[in-house]
Amino acid sequence: MNQWTTLWGAALLLSGSALAADTPATETFDEALAWQQQVEQAWDTMTPRRGEIRLEEAGVVLTVPDQFYYLDKKDARAVLEDFWGNPPDDTTLGMLFPSHYRPFDEDAWGVDIAYVADGHVDDEDADHIDYDELLETMREDIRDANAQRQELGYETLELVGWAEAPHYDPASHQLYWAKQLHFEGMESDTLNYNIRKLGREGFLQMNFIADMSALPEINRNRETVLALSRFEDGHRYADYNPDTDHLAAYGIGGLIAGKALAKTGFLAAALLLLKKFWFVLLAALAALARKLFRKSS
Repeated sequence: MNQWTTLWGAALLLSGSALAADTPATETFDEALAWQQQVEQAWDTMTPRRGEIRLEEAGVVLTVPDQFYYLDKKDARAVLEDFWGNPPDDTTLGMLFPSHYRPFDEDAWGVDIAYVADGHVDDEDADHIDYDELLETMREDIRDANAQRQELGYETLELVGWAEAPHYDPASHQLYWAKQLHFEGMESDTLNYNIRKLGREGFLQMNFIADMSALPEINRNRETVLALSRFEDGHRYADYNPDTDHLAAYGIGGLIAGKALAKTGFLAAALLLLKKFWFVLLAALAALARKLFRKSS
């Protein structure tokens, strides 16, 4: 029996009418409350930042407005690995969150930031991509990868469709798109929302970590998120020198389809998204445990 089954079974048990004091769920709730205290203490040690923030590895400057805050790579890794249970990953350059959420709030969503130095991405194919055909290709790739996911002990997943069809702005060299995913055994679908800003020899990667219910809020904030980053002089898309700089092995279509390496691979991104909901369930259990405790008192 895995952790998900144990927690879900406890949630179902405690939502019923019989609440025995010595039920096996008691230990689960104690663990959930302890976890809640642990992450709140960790949050107190973090330093949310706003204003101008330089990401040296990417040659990028962020200008974070009041409605968001930025956590540096150390704090972001604590969120991703300690709060949300992801495997260790040193590629994150930090995370963005809306100011009205803490990372462990039940409805929270965040933006993981990374830089991928795979080379200059040629955007000449942007006007010639058949996104319906690309979607079908991606669905087949995901179906083919499900056997590997099962071997690794993860649920299978299905690409339901575009939550937001891909859009590329050739003037700003910015690309965004969103996929609607369905994980085996999950009642609600998961949102995989991506922003890419192309630079001279790589791209800035911004992945929203959220569920489908957050889509309207993310769409309302998308333009703000798009506008808060810029490449510094010498790192801009227009600074590309074909005589000296490396050209990526894929274009815009390959970028969307997940041909890029590092954390842009679809499987890695999907696993990252899945991990968030382990904590959301723990938070919900902790809230229910506190409510039951107050009633019993």
